[in-house]
Amino acid sequence: MSIQQTLRLASLPVVMGLSAWLSGHGLAADGGHITIVLSEEPDIIDPCEASRSNVGRVVKQNITETLTEIDPDDGSITPRLATEWEQLDDLTWRFKLREGVTFHDGEPFNAEAVKFSIDRTLDDRIDCEIRIKFFGGIKVTPVVVDDYTIDIKTDQPAPIMPTMMGTMTIVSPNTVVGERTREPVGTGPYVFKQWNAGQNIQVERFDDYWGEQPEVESATYVWRAESAVRAAMVETGEADIAPNIAVQDADNPEMDYSYPNSETTRLRIDVTKPPLDDIRVRKALNLAFDREAMVGTIFSKDVIPATQLIVPSIPGHNPDLKVWPYDPDEAMRLLDEARADGVPVDNEIVIIGRPELYPNSTEACEAIMAMYQAVGLNVSLRMVDVAQWVDWLTKPYADDRPANLQEGQHDNNNGDPVFTVFNKYHSQGGQSVYNDPELDKLIEAAQVAVGDDRIAKWQQTFARIDEIVAEVPMFHMVGYSRVGPDVEFTPNISSNSELQIAQVKLK
Repeated sequence: MSIQQTLRLASLPVVMGLSAWLSGHGLAADGGHITIVLSEEPDIIDPCEASRSNVGRVVKQNITETLTEIDPDDGSITPRLATEWEQLDDLTWRFKLREGVTFHDGEPFNAEAVKFSIDRTLDDRIDCEIRIKFFGGIKVTPVVVDDYTIDIKTDQPAPIMPTMMGTMTIVSPNTVVGERTREPVGTGPYVFKQWNAGQNIQVERFDDYWGEQPEVESATYVWRAESAVRAAMVETGEADIAPNIAVQDADNPEMDYSYPNSETTRLRIDVTKPPLDDIRVRKALNLAFDREAMVGTIFSKDVIPATQLIVPSIPGHNPDLKVWPYDPDEAMRLLDEARADGVPVDNEIVIIGRPELYPNSTEACEAIMAMYQAVGLNVSLRMVDVAQWVDWLTKPYADDRPANLQEGQHDNNNGDPVFTVFNKYHSQGGQSVYNDPELDKLIEAAQVAVGDDRIAKWQQTFARIDEIVAEVPMFHMVGYSRVGPDVEFTPNISSNSELQIAQVKLK
């Protein structure tokens, strides 16, 4: 199939089997109950994985809460389970905790419970993504001062600790330690009821919630892989919210919302495997990628070609980096040059993709594969489920893995590059395939800097990532959601990674 055929097919709605999906179901928003249809079933719902979008949409700020909350509109930090905080010295932050809060299992919320949650999340036996993504390279020690005061001590300055605490989910001290849980217990406005594997997840309103009681009494999460099916479910009343639909299915202006989200797509290049360890091959991958052909076809016409893995609104984004041009002739020249020098350019390179990582993700991988084959690369495609995709993404990596490009989408709506860079690029990062001493030094210096110096150091870091050609940057994404007529809900920059049921109003 040609690149043009792949692009055209991607823009057609997927409707086969639609009537089968919709038959035998009642209406949504019934008696205070809503139904949310997701693109994929979570593989786990442990709150310590809430930084993953497929987990966070269910768990974060619904079942479990954080000490602070990051405002999606301006990135400001507001109280949640903590009421105030102050920095005592370079290595210590003190948080005052909300009183009168109870976990869903009846346990009191206090400083001991916060210490338990932090220690559990940072336990390297379970490799929680919150630890890997947000707390890499820093040692954190929670110290109980009294029932409602806790100090967070670190081994190096952590000037954005209040922001970091907006990512740390707090769970009941009865939660299992050293392994993941499938029954999350928190303090949030909704109680986890059950997970019917392969069918749905159910939550109910927590009558003893410390805050304002939400309007929605209960919610059911279901999942359908096809975007057209998700959109149709909302249109027919089988579901109330589809937080993520494809551009070609956002065709109902009365129900559909577009919004700039905080997601950025890329191909991570495994630079440890030949021929990807040669910078000429990595440059060729970027030059052979026709970004313009994918805008308005596979991707929305509103996506922005990316130069780095954070959106331009994050302080530290480097505006001087340029989008790679599409130049297949130069790509072929570089590959021929590398081949002549003995680089095994003809080795197989596998694209590791994930269905519904974002709408049309499979079609995107197919088109990219065709682009790379067109310049003479031996590229194949392997689409895997979410659990396998996470295994490919996260250390430890299999020694016998092939040369690979991993399709990725990264969310950073937390206001600082630290939540992206250590995890993705430092040699000790949990999802890094790089080992560049100069890059490590830049990352470490930026982590402890403040103010304008911090911004400048992050910009230098992104310049180095660009210099070593660590990846194939793709797009800063635009999200599309469909919301039914019986509810009021406006998606925002956080909607792809968390969807707070308490913000949904019933008409």
